[in-house]
Amino acid sequence: MIDKELEARILRHHFVEQWGVNTIARQLGIHHTTVDRVLAQAGLPKAERARRPSIVDPYHPLILETLAQYPTLTAARLLAMARVRGYTGGDSQFRAHVAQLRPRRRAEAYLRLKTLPGEQAQVDWGHFGHVQIGRARRPLMAFVLVLSYSRQIVLRFYLDQRMDSFLRGHVAAFEALSGVARVLLYDNLRSAVLERRGSAIRFHPTLLDLSAHYRFEPRPVAPARGNEKGRVERAIRYIRSGFFAGRTWTDLDDLNAQADAWCRGTSAQRPCPEDPTRTVAEVFAQEQAHLIALPDNPYPTEERREVHVGKTPYVRFDGNDYSVPHTQVRRSLTVAASLTTIRVLDGATVIAQHPRSFDQGQQIENPDHIADLVATKRAAAAHRGLDRLAHAVPASQTLLQQAAARATPLTRATRELVELLDAYGAAELEQAITEALAHDVPHPNAVRQALERRREQRDQPPPLTVTLPDNDKARGIVVRPADLASYDQLHTTGTESSDDDRD
Repeated sequence: MIDKELEARILRHHFVEQWGVNTIARQLGIHHTTVDRVLAQAGLPKAERARRPSIVDPYHPLILETLAQYPTLTAARLLAMARVRGYTGGDSQFRAHVAQLRPRRRAEAYLRLKTLPGEQAQVDWGHFGHVQIGRARRPLMAFVLVLSYSRQIVLRFYLDQRMDSFLRGHVAAFEALSGVARVLLYDNLRSAVLERRGSAIRFHPTLLDLSAHYRFEPRPVAPARGNEKGRVERAIRYIRSGFFAGRTWTDLDDLNAQADAWCRGTSAQRPCPEDPTRTVAEVFAQEQAHLIALPDNPYPTEERREVHVGKTPYVRFDGNDYSVPHTQVRRSLTVAASLTTIRVLDGATVIAQHPRSFDQGQQIENPDHIADLVATKRAAAAHRGLDRLAHAVPASQTLLQQAAARATPLTRATRELVELLDAYGAAELEQAITEALAHDVPHPNAVRQALERRREQRDQPPPLTVTLPDNDKARGIVVRPADLASYDQLHTTGTESSDDDRD
């Protein structure tokens, strides 16, 4: 694009001064095609120039014949075909000729799609980068549902786009809308369409089960027909710019709470594209009465997976280990996972329950499970201490290896390090071990001295550890504080005697 002043100068030089196209281009420092375009807009025919012969010219028939049969064949493939036939020119020159000779596809016109209230909604996933949770890097996916009539948006964020998250997004959207549209449009997602051969479509059986529960019709759009679900595509672009850009949040629950408030507030107060005189919220209030009513019970969205317990009492799920009673080793169990809880089932019986972790490589334990195993197998105590130290204080492994090389008893060293872990915590113990290794003293006493020195520098009291007996009867003893008045009398009597002696 050029400004109006330059356009006026081009016209004046041509019509008044009778300058040629090349002269105008050279004197004004612009390309001759720009001058041609300005003169053509003024009604003058484009000046024809003799085209210089090119090394690509002999291959024009090959290019035209091939493109007539395969219009989308790439220029790189055509170049390879030309080189086999003797072409020795450059790549860029050949590609430029292919671009000029390639047949242009006719622009396609589309009908504006109209829907009735409550008739249709459109569903899709949007990718919003990644989040780091401990050692795990997980994708941040947005489940977006848009009512086609009112343009009401429902937005929920998840850490994957697996089938269980797909189901949770539907259930959350239906509850937010207090109803279900009659038809839900999908792109050709793996969660929706397993296979498609022309008009023959094989839906995902779980999606069909969900649609039967809520009485809606799943309908995939035609391949390469993104215009059929343009409402949800535009909604995702609107979410990127109007909600997500520059937003700060602490965790996934906080982000979803902000998304719910935005959908009910800012998004719902924008003008409705179908009727700019009303807001989306006003049109949705009219549409809501036409939605299918929700069933009494929501669709179950827990992810269920068969797992096998090895020789250690843990089940592996989503990159983490969750403890189970030691009596369940060498058995097959079922994990039922929600967004917050992991339940381990033996048939219909819940044998373990843990808070869900979205980190990876974590060991989530119920202390009772480990205590029962230790009580059953006392020899596991030392190994348990090593395992605790390995997960909580990685530097302890290096210290124990160097201590073993110097003939230090590992059982005692492990026990002392576990006691220091309980007294000072993992962070302090890690720094103290690092300091002991830096001074080449791989011994628990050096670690203890480093901890004491760091504690005294912060002017903190010594840590107090209380060890209760294993006897349940002894644990139940109530200790009542004694009256110390008699000690005060002894102190007073001793003071009087001292005074008498001085006299």
